[in-house]
Amino acid sequence: MNLEKIMNDLEKKHPGENEYLQAVREVLESIEEVYNENPHFESANIIDRIVEPDRILTFKVCWVDDSGKVQVNLGYRVQFNNAIGPYKGGLRFHPSVNLSILKFLGFEQIFKNSLTTLPMGGAKGGSDFDPKGKSNAEIMRFCQSFMLELWKVIGPETDVPAGDIGVGGREIGFLYGMYRKLARENTGVLTGKGLNWGGSLIRPEATGFGAVYFAKEMLATKGESFQGKVVAISGFGNVAWGAAIKATELGAKVVTISGPDGYIYDPDGLNAEKIDYLLELRASNQDIVKPYSYEYPNAQFHQGKRPWEVKCDIALPCATQNELGKEDALNLVKNGVICVAEGANMPSTPEAIELFLEHKILFAPGKAVNAGGVATSGLEMSQNAMKLSWPRKEVDERLHQIMISIHEQCVKYGKDKEGFVNYVKGANVAGFLKVASAMLDQGVI
Repeated sequence: MNLEKIMNDLEKKHPGENEYLQAVREVLESIEEVYNENPHFESANIIDRIVEPDRILTFKVCWVDDSGKVQVNLGYRVQFNNAIGPYKGGLRFHPSVNLSILKFLGFEQIFKNSLTTLPMGGAKGGSDFDPKGKSNAEIMRFCQSFMLELWKVIGPETDVPAGDIGVGGREIGFLYGMYRKLARENTGVLTGKGLNWGGSLIRPEATGFGAVYFAKEMLATKGESFQGKVVAISGFGNVAWGAAIKATELGAKVVTISGPDGYIYDPDGLNAEKIDYLLELRASNQDIVKPYSYEYPNAQFHQGKRPWEVKCDIALPCATQNELGKEDALNLVKNGVICVAEGANMPSTPEAIELFLEHKILFAPGKAVNAGGVATSGLEMSQNAMKLSWPRKEVDERLHQIMISIHEQCVKYGKDKEGFVNYVKGANVAGFLKVASAMLDQGVI
């Protein structure tokens, strides 16, 4: 494999798609050795085939706002690879959505889904629509218009979208209602559904729960645990919420949450009451955390900053891509962090990751750490297919076991001779081998 040639050719074909190119480089750097050891991959040209999506659907979404004005947004679905199962990946509604971000997320999803051991391929989709500040009626009209195009290319055995940033239970409900009307059938075509119409217990919390379960396994390799540890978390969406609940349950003190306006440092730590208040804040449809400091005066609000300057033992970046840079990583290392587990997709820059690995910090990438969300979506698909609903305890136990299995795969392919586990390499190699082998078995298609 000539890595630089591959990357140069990709940059020429896809100029300016920085997030996508960053994600591809990270994977290719990790798998270079194992790829070169297997001539079958080269003869089948697996790299060129796996770095390009199978197809991209781009469409306009026309909808009418409450004042009667016609609005137009862009919609996308990137179906990346379905060698091991139906396309699977979330929908993101946010002004920052563009093709580069969706291709990066879809590419990551291939390997994340492979790691879960469940039969799911990789995809991603969404729109530059901003749900913030919109009425329920406006969001419903947008979702219905979005589904008018999307429904043609999805299905329970073809492509199963889920939620992501800006797409929660409300949006999934509106999307599913329109799909059901158009397709004239009730199927498990979307995950993250309401509990009374096909959803799975603990799905909203699953990504955060899974992240903590994975970090728990990482800590155990050093004889450590969450008990008594100080944890810094970014974001306050579903991932941060689930991570805060589970880390607190395991005896840790979660001292930060964050939004686009800045971060909150609460030296007393979060508890059930404070976590419930965060849910109220989120339900207000505003991405701000400042009001928390009014409700709990001991908490300090740091405007426009990120929480990585706070002294902590464990860092869980759960907000968005490239939110943790080299300076943030230096701060964390200087303050004695022992474990960094990515709850979000690619939240650490390459420079930050390099620094963590250089200092032998326990560090694991989002495609392994946050796979609990899509794993539980896969469990929801299984329940839908069997027309069953499993109890909370069963879903949680299955999720926990999947995260233990993902950790084992990362250790298997990422452990060096000195015993240090490079989780980035381990996750990428394990995820790639399963997908690449399936592609070899199925021929050139």
